[in-house]
Amino acid sequence: MPPDNPVTDAERFALLIGTVADYAIYTLDQHGRIASWNTGAERLFGWSAAEMTGQFFGLLFTEQDRAAGFPEEMLDHGRRLGRYDVPVWRRRKDGRPIRCHTVLQGTRTATGETAGFAVITREFRESSEPGAQILRTLIEGVVDYALYLLDPGGIVSSWNPGAERLKGYKETEILGRHFERFYTEADRDAGVPARTLEVAATEGRFEAEGWRVRKDGSLFWANAVIDAIRDEGGTLIGFAKITRDITERREAQIALQEAQTQRAHAQKMDALGQLTGGVAHDFNNLLMVVNGHIHALKSRVGTEPRIVRSIEAIEAAARQGSTLTRQLLAFSRRQPSNPTVIAPAEHIETVRSMLTGVLPGSIALTVSIAADIWPIKVDAGELELALVNLFLNARDAMPDGGALTLTAENLVLGRRDTAAGLEGDFVGLRLTDTGQGIPPDIIDRIFEPFFTTKPQNKGTGLGLSQVYGFAHQSGGTITVDSVLGRGTALTLFLPRSREMPEKDRTAGPPPPAGGSILLVEDNPAVAEVTASMLDQAGYRSRQAGNAEEALQVLESETFDLVVSDITMPGHHDGLALARLLRRLRPELPVLLVTGYSSRAAEAAGEFAVLRKPFQLDQLIQAVAKVRSVAAAASSAPGPAR
Repeated sequence: MPPDNPVTDAERFALLIGTVADYAIYTLDQHGRIASWNTGAERLFGWSAAEMTGQFFGLLFTEQDRAAGFPEEMLDHGRRLGRYDVPVWRRRKDGRPIRCHTVLQGTRTATGETAGFAVITREFRESSEPGAQILRTLIEGVVDYALYLLDPGGIVSSWNPGAERLKGYKETEILGRHFERFYTEADRDAGVPARTLEVAATEGRFEAEGWRVRKDGSLFWANAVIDAIRDEGGTLIGFAKITRDITERREAQIALQEAQTQRAHAQKMDALGQLTGGVAHDFNNLLMVVNGHIHALKSRVGTEPRIVRSIEAIEAAARQGSTLTRQLLAFSRRQPSNPTVIAPAEHIETVRSMLTGVLPGSIALTVSIAADIWPIKVDAGELELALVNLFLNARDAMPDGGALTLTAENLVLGRRDTAAGLEGDFVGLRLTDTGQGIPPDIIDRIFEPFFTTKPQNKGTGLGLSQVYGFAHQSGGTITVDSVLGRGTALTLFLPRSREMPEKDRTAGPPPPAGGSILLVEDNPAVAEVTASMLDQAGYRSRQAGNAEEALQVLESETFDLVVSDITMPGHHDGLALARLLRRLRPELPVLLVTGYSSRAAEAAGEFAVLRKPFQLDQLIQAVAKVRSVAAAASSAPGPAR
């Protein structure tokens, strides 16, 4: 005979669960409130069913986990994936933390909505198998690598000391959390963590390098390997992950790549410099011939307007050609330099005055010069030309107007100032515009000769090349910073001089009018033109084709001055000849001329140097100055005996 009140299957199941003492089994509603609590849960956690029913299950979490929102994160994971199965840390009623293995399983309605959760928890106990204990001991002894396990959804299920050292999280802080927290925000938004697990699950292994985030928010460059773990039946049960910090190795690789890039760039610029220097040398000799004959023609053609206009056009073209070769030689650092100690402010002001009629009214110019700006030793003319080139380049970058700012300040550069690659005391001249900016793909080419982004007939591509050559020939450099649409800043770094600026002074009494000059020049056309100029200036000239011939002439004739080209064939070039004459004929002044020579800078430190192509008035001034200096030296009293 059946009982009066038969027990239903649901009641029988509830009685069975309630008597299980080795597992904490409890259920949650969809919001995480405890709906049932078995004997095993009471034994494991210490709370009775009466105390826990209706409570939010976050009471079982550590205070730190509750503050971090871990209970809500766990529920969200269960809603999305249906299951949560990892070791975690929980706390008992007496406050003692316990390490548990927890399985959270979502229950759904017929429509697929989450109705609640069933949770099974047991206290985690180490395996007693010797192999498992040895393996765990080995893993916990690794401190240079982060070794940890993930469940199939990416939840951290184990954590070794190396992971704690590398990432900053203690085991109690990270177990049960999704490993995506180790990725940057940009990577998380792009879905990188999920894709890595997909690749590892599909291909069995995933390896990559990238930025990872520590607990304190700092970044490190990591090499990460993820291997899929499957059971005997081939079912994916999780992932093993190894991460190591390779930031130092990456920085070393980047430094090496930058050094190789800089070396290749320097070699490229040097090769271009040698090419342009050679071209400029030949071009200067041609211009010398053109300029010389222009002066001869001007003195003979009279006032016929058509002929005068033709000569003026030839003269203008020759001047433009002279400017181009000057810029080419400046880029190649083969421009004959005449460095003097100057106060930068005076020359900046000169350039600003020159630009008054060049800059349009739509461009606002501001110049700021430090009151205590240091002196510098540079070629003053090349400095002014460099500033003009920078200003005009900035002007062309602002067709609709904008702001142009030049600042001059003292800079003490250390080894870490890698942007300039310099160390010591420098004057920094920084020109900033608000123009179009320079595209990143061409910024490394802007100092190359003839490279320009301007429309045809709007630029030669040599302006910034001259600035580059001037800066490096002066012992400094130039850097560029640019943002598309926001503008560009170019900074000239010029070495500080410990000397005081010297004003131009008269070297001595003016030399007597006329005189005899020995002209040493191997190019017949240039020699003829130069001799014609000297004749027009009232000098008597005699020509020699090389240094050996000049020495033979000097054995039988006397001269007031020797004018010699530096670059000549034979045993002696012009500089060697000048040094020999200084020893044999110290009273005989020497003026060296050159359009291009690798020894021009060396010569300028010992003798007066005149650049080709030169005009008649420049030749007259140079000859007069050399003779004045020689006359002053010969009239000065000698040392007392």
